[in-house]
Amino acid sequence: MRQYVGLIHKEAGSDFGVSFPDFPGVVTAGTTLDDARAMAQEALAFHVDGLVEDGEAIPEPSSLEQVMEDKDNLTGVAVLIPLKIETTKVVQVNVTIPEDILGEIDDYAKRHGYSRSDF
Repeated sequence: MRQYVGLIHKEAGSDFGVSFPDFPGVVTAGTTLDDARAMAQEALAFHVDGLVEDGEAIPEPSSLEQVMEDKDNLTGVAVLIPLKIETTKVVQVNVTIPEDILGEIDDYAKRHGYSRSDF
């Protein structure tokens, strides 16, 4: 899983803001540090989904050292934000399950217009 550096900023009277040096213009905020981190993960995933839809390249994550070499980044606290990407890759698996459960799956699939594999 890729992790990108997020910079948390806080000014008096404001929420905790998060920006991404690898994605200029992507910013979010949260009322608490935990909220800001969760919002950062969501904002990052949403932005990358848009890049993928538009056929644009996703940049490789910069290292913490690279990010902190930029003097403008020294005012923020660096955190690593994992990028969770939904994959559409289909993988074949073999499973062993009780026969009655398989019957329930088949019945459900049939009622909803699916095959067992579609389910």
